[in-house]
Order: sequence, then structure tokens, then C-alpha cells
Amino acid sequence: MLGAIEGGTIGIVVKKAFTGQPGVDPYWLDLATAWALAAPNIANLSSFIWAALAKGRPKVKFIAWLQTAACVLVAAIAFFPRNGWGLIAVCITLGLARTAWTGVITVRAAVWRNNYPTASRAAIAGKLATVQSLFLAAAGFTVGKAMDWSPDNYHLLFPALALFGFVGNLIYRTVRLRRARQLQRAEHDGRKKDTGFNPMGMVDLLRADPLYARFMWWMSVFGFGNLMLAAPMTFVSTDELKLDYTAGIMINAIVPLLIMPLAIPLWARLMSRTHIIQFRSIHGWSFVLASVAVTLASYLHSIQLLYLGSALLGVGYAGGTLAWNLGHQDFASAERDAEYMAVHVTLNGIRGIFAPLAAWGLHQWLAPLGYAPLVLVVCTVINTIGVLGFMSMRKQISPGAALEPTLGQVR
Repeated sequence: MLGAIEGGTIGIVVKKAFTGQPGVDPYWLDLATAWALAAPNIANLSSFIWAALAKGRPKVKFIAWLQTAACVLVAAIAFFPRNGWGLIAVCITLGLARTAWTGVITVRAAVWRNNYPTASRAAIAGKLATVQSLFLAAAGFTVGKAMDWSPDNYHLLFPALALFGFVGNLIYRTVRLRRARQLQRAEHDGRKKDTGFNPMGMVDLLRADPLYARFMWWMSVFGFGNLMLAAPMTFVSTDELKLDYTAGIMINAIVPLLIMPLAIPLWARLMSRTHIIQFRSIHGWSFVLASVAVTLASYLHSIQLLYLGSALLGVGYAGGTLAWNLGHQDFASAERDAEYMAVHVTLNGIRGIFAPLAAWGLHQWLAPLGYAPLVLVVCTVINTIGVLGFMSMRKQISPGAALEPTLGQVR
């Protein structure tokens, strides 16, 4: 189901399916494409709300309801026409679907933490991510082929993919959460001290944990460059190289997803024996190399270099999916897991708003002048600065440092 709204897939679908349609201005279509690519990250702004709502409640049941909502919203995209109003409706529905899935990501971290031991958690998460990446790749390929046959095929395609989501939801409802009562009691005790959802809780948490705050700062710099990359990479695929649906989705989604299963085991082994700061200082260079390859592809009009950049992105995503789901646990105590995850996810949502807008604005300014590749140069420079920031933090982590705080301890 998620394959239908995967950023690299839905971005190509929106860009190509609505090009030249009634009431669709190319200027705003580029912005809608940037929105489709960034929607998963912008939706992350809701993470703190989901963390607050889930506190003290049965986690699996809460996640299952959010999964159901996401499936319904994905299916609903099929009902919108290919015109100006349909484009707006698709963007809104896509945003709501990704918002529901943000809740799944935020709350799911607590399930993984309680069900899987620290020593093998990265390996287990890696296996789950491997299975997911293969299914996302298959879904992306299906979307590309169907849309190449006829752009109107999304009317049947999205409900069909949503059906897979409903099946997965039925299976997920049978998952058991270990130490569920202990976790609920700890959360209820913390909830009594709360006055409800408070956005300032993120500020208070970062003030209380300056190491995590500094890590989040460099994550924001590094992530800003990564989030800027998606839109110009899509424009290179569609506007510059004139690729069809399948080829565009292949580069923006399928190739990275197929590379991930090969790279995940390597990153999982590294992550299981290093602190997340050390991990990011190594892993981040994969994104820098990917940005360099995509930049050269744009300058040289090379499909081969674009495929190379896509493959390198897959290597980066492989480590990123592990760090995304588990990295905060090197800072958080068990009862504050969702809060730390919410900080990470919410800050990603903030940069998810501004990074695509920056990329879109630079593209609109530079492309007519013939300097569109400069947008990719900016992405590469920002990525590099972020990785150097992680490297500057490595000396603050002792080699023998514990990788996870104990219950009740806050680093």
C-alpha cells in the first residue's frame, strides 16, 4: 500500500499525469510535485500529537487504527480527476495519508523497543526494512507500468494497492507487545504530570539533553540537503531527460529500494556496535556521493550517472531507515522513547516544509537561466557540511559508551 504514495513514485505520477491537463499551471505543478515528494517529511510535524495521544494507550491497537485510516485515504486518491481541482485534492489526501502513517512510525518505535532486545534490534529492523523495500519496489514498478499503459489507470490501481494495506492491517492486529502493562503504567505515571499536548515539550527535552540537541542540529543541516535533492532529481528525470513513468519511477524509487536489501545487513552490523553519532558520521558520506553523481548527471545529461546516483541513494537509504527508527534510542530511556522519536520526526517535518520550497524556488529561478544543475550543487554542499558536523561530535562519544539508557534514566 505504501508503494502507492512512496515519494519517488507519487512524485513522478503527479508530475507526469497532470502535465498539460485543464487548469494545471506548470509553475504550480512543479510545486505540487515538490509537495508530493516531501509529504512524508512534512507530515512528520504531527509526530508530537501522535506521541501525546498514544501515551498510556494500547500501542498495537492504536497503530492498527492509523493503518486503516492510511489505507482508506490511499484508496480515495482514485476518485479525483486529472485537472486543477483534482491535483489539489490529491495533494491534500496524500498529506493526510502520510500524516496517519507518521503516527504509525512514531508509536511503532515503542513496540520494536519492547519486543526486540538491544543487541539484535538493528538486525531485526533491517530484515523488516528489507522486506518492505522489496514490496515497495514491486509496487512502484506496477504503478509505472500501469501508468505507461494509461494515465487513467490510477482509478483502479490505488484501491488495489490499498487492499494489500488492509490485509497487512489484519495481520498486524495479531502482534503482541511485551511488557505492555509495565509500559502503560510508566506512561500513565508520566501523563499525570503532563497538562496535555504541549509543543514546548520538544524545547524542554532538547534543553535537558544538550548532546541530543546538538545531534538534532546537525541532522537538520544534513537532512535539509537530502530533502532538497528529491525535487530537482525528479525534474532532471521528467523535464531534462524526458523519461516515461516506468523509467522515472525506476530511478527515483525502484533502484534505491532494490539496493537497500543488499546494503542493510552491512549498516546493521555497524549500527549494532556504534553510537548513532558515530554511525551518521560514516553513513552520511553515501548521500554526499549520491548528490555528486546526480549533479554530474544533470550537467552531462547522462542517464547512466543518474542511475548511479539512484543506486548510491539506495545505499544511503539502507542505513537511513535503521538510523531513523532506532537512532534516538541511544539517547532515550524506555518510557520516553516516543518523546525522543517525536522530536526527531517533528524536526524532520520542519525541514520537510522548507527544503522542498527552497529547491523549488531555486529551480524556478535558475532553470530559465540555464543553471538548473546549480540547485544540485547546493544540495551537495549542504549534505557535506552536515556530515562534517557529525564528525565533529564523534569525540564526545566514548568507545565503551552504553548504547541504550536503562528504564528511568535520561541521558
